Amino acid sequence: MAKDKLSFDEHDERVNPRPETTDFDTIVESALSRRGFLGGVMSFGLGSFLIGSSALTRPALATEDRFGFSAIPTSTEDTIVLPEGFEWRPFLQWGQPLWSDVPEFDHATRGTAASQARAMGDNNDGMAVFTKGDRHVIVVNNEYTNTNLIWGNAEGTPANDDDIEKGMVAHGVTVSEIALVDGVWATVKDSELNRRVTPKTEMDLTGPAAGSDFVKTAADPTGTKTLGTWNNCGNGETPWGTYLTCEENFNGYFSAADEAHEVSAELKRYGVSAKDWGYGWAKIDERFDVSKHPNEPNRAGYIVEIDPFDPTATPKKRTALGRFKHENAEVVVAANGKVVVYMGDDERGEFLYRFVSEGTYSATGNNADLLDKGTLYVAKFTDDGKGEWLALTPETTGMSEVEIAVHTRQAGSKVGATTMDRPEWVAAHPTRPEVYVALTNNKNRGKKPNAGGDETPVGGPNPREGNNYGQIARWWPAGGDHTAQGFTWDLYALAGNPTVHSDAYAGSANINAGNMFNSPDGMMFDETGLLWIQTDGNYSNDKDFAGQGNNQMLAGDTVTGEIRRFLVGPKECEITGMCWSPDRRTMFVGIQHPGEEGGSSFPGGTGTVPRSGIYAITRKDGGLIG
Repeated sequence: MAKDKLSFDEHDERVNPRPETTDFDTIVESALSRRGFLGGVMSFGLGSFLIGSSALTRPALATEDRFGFSAIPTSTEDTIVLPEGFEWRPFLQWGQPLWSDVPEFDHATRGTAASQARAMGDNNDGMAVFTKGDRHVIVVNNEYTNTNLIWGNAEGTPANDDDIEKGMVAHGVTVSEIALVDGVWATVKDSELNRRVTPKTEMDLTGPAAGSDFVKTAADPTGTKTLGTWNNCGNGETPWGTYLTCEENFNGYFSAADEAHEVSAELKRYGVSAKDWGYGWAKIDERFDVSKHPNEPNRAGYIVEIDPFDPTATPKKRTALGRFKHENAEVVVAANGKVVVYMGDDERGEFLYRFVSEGTYSATGNNADLLDKGTLYVAKFTDDGKGEWLALTPETTGMSEVEIAVHTRQAGSKVGATTMDRPEWVAAHPTRPEVYVALTNNKNRGKKPNAGGDETPVGGPNPREGNNYGQIARWWPAGGDHTAQGFTWDLYALAGNPTVHSDAYAGSANINAGNMFNSPDGMMFDETGLLWIQTDGNYSNDKDFAGQGNNQMLAGDTVTGEIRRFLVGPKECEITGMCWSPDRRTMFVGIQHPGEEGGSSFPGGTGTVPRSGIYAITRKDGGLIG
C-alpha cells in the first residue's frame, strides 16, 4: 500500500476521477428489480436463483459435517486465532534469508537492497507447493511494499537510491525449497532451487503481443524481452507443473519527470499517470518514466509462467491471456483436452475473463507453449440466471489480435461485457464443472462508471448499489463443458451484516451473526471440495462493519451452503494466499501487511516491525487438513 494508505483503486480514482453516472435510473428501470432479485436469493436460500438444466444435475444436499472443525468467533486481537485442536507457527517471513550468507532480518534498518534481493520478499500473496521426485518447492508472490515500514519512517520516503532499490527487489516472486525437518516443514537455505524473481529479472514476451510495435522500446527494439514482474497478486498452477504469477496493479510504479505529462487514453484506462504511488522507481530506472518510454507500461499487466524447478529458465509473460489487473489464474482441463484459464480483473467495474487454448493438453507431451495460442473471452451475465462467454476477436471487437492482447479492457468494453464488483480470485470445484468468483466490493456500483466509461448498473451478479460487503458468484458451464459458450449462474453468498441491517445489506440466507464477513478475496478449493474464503476488507469493527473484527478465513460447503469461520488474523492485515504441504497435514496461509496503519507488531511483539509472512497451520493430533 502506498504511503498515504489509500487503496489501489482509490489511487487510480484520485488520478483519473470517475464522472457521476447521469442515466442510472433509466438503467435500473430496464433491469430486473433489485427487490425481486434479492427476494429470490434471500427468501428461498441458496441455489434458488439458478435457472436452467444444470439445476437438475446438482448433487443432493449433504447431511454429514464435512468441516472437521468448530466455528470460531471474530477477534480484534493482534494474533492468529484458530479453532480448538489447531495451532500455527511462522514459516516464511518478509526479509527471511534464503541463503546463509545473508544476515537475518534487521528490525532497525529493514536491511539493504543487497540483502533484500536474497531474502523473502514483502507482502506475500498467492502461493503454491510443487513436488518433483522427493523434492519440494514453495513459490510465493510478493505483491508490494508498505513504504513507511520498509523505509522505516512515518512519511514513507526513501533516504537514498538503495532504499528505492530495496523496495523494488522486495517485489516479485520468492522460490524456496522446503523439506520436513523433525516432522515440521521448513525452508532449505542454500538450495540450488532457491531464487528471487524481481522487477530486474529478464523475461520473455510471448504470444500475440510479442514483437509488436506496442511493446518495442529503446532497450528492447525487438519487443521480445522485458525486465521483471511486480505487484504479483494471485496465482495459478498448470497441469504440466509450472507456476503462474499474476501482475495486478502494475500502473502505480510509473511516473514522469514532468508531472504535467499527459499519458495516452489507452494507458489512462489502466490507471497509468505521470505520478506514481510513492515508490520512486523512475529515479533509479528510467524505463519507469512514461514520458520517455511510453511503451513500457504495455509490457506489464500479464500472467507470467515460471518453472519452479529450473532456476535457469527464463520466465515467460503470456500475452495471449490478456493484459489487465490480473487477480489469479484458475486452470482447468476441459473434457476435450483444451486448457481453460479463468481470470478476474480486480478493479471496480471491470470484467471476468477466460482463455481457451487452441491446442490440447498432453500428460506425456510438450505443453510448453499451450498458453500462447487460443481465444480470450469475457463474461456477460443476464438477470435471468444465464450468461455467455463473448469471444474477443478481430471480428467481434474491430481490433487486431495484438490490440486485444495489449488493450484487453477496451476489447471487453467493445463487446458489452458485464461490469463486475471487482472480480478477484476464481476457484473451480475439483470434481464438478462448477466455478466460483469472489466479487470483493464496489462502492461505485450504480453510482459511477468504470475507468472506461462503462455503466455499472445494479442487477445480475452485482445486485446492490454502493456495495461495501461483496459477494461470491458461481456458474455452471453448459453441458458441463468448460469450453461451452453458455452457462447458468447464481450467488453462493452475499456478504453482509445482519446485526446492523435487515435489508439486502444483511447478506444472503447463509450469512448470520456467527459467520458474517466482508470483502471476500482469496478463494480456493481443497481436495475434499470445501471452498476456503479469505477476506481483505474493512477491519474497523465499527458501524456497517460492527462485530466483524479483523480479516478472516472461512470454509464453505458448496452443497449445503453452510459457511464457518476457521481463522482470524492479526490487526490491520489481509488474509491472502493458501496452499497445502504434499502430505496435506499442513496448510500454509498468508498474512499480508499486519499493522498497515501502525496498530500491530505481529508477529514479533512490542518493539519489532510488523512483517508479512506465511504461517503453517496444523492439527495438534497430526491429522489431515482439507
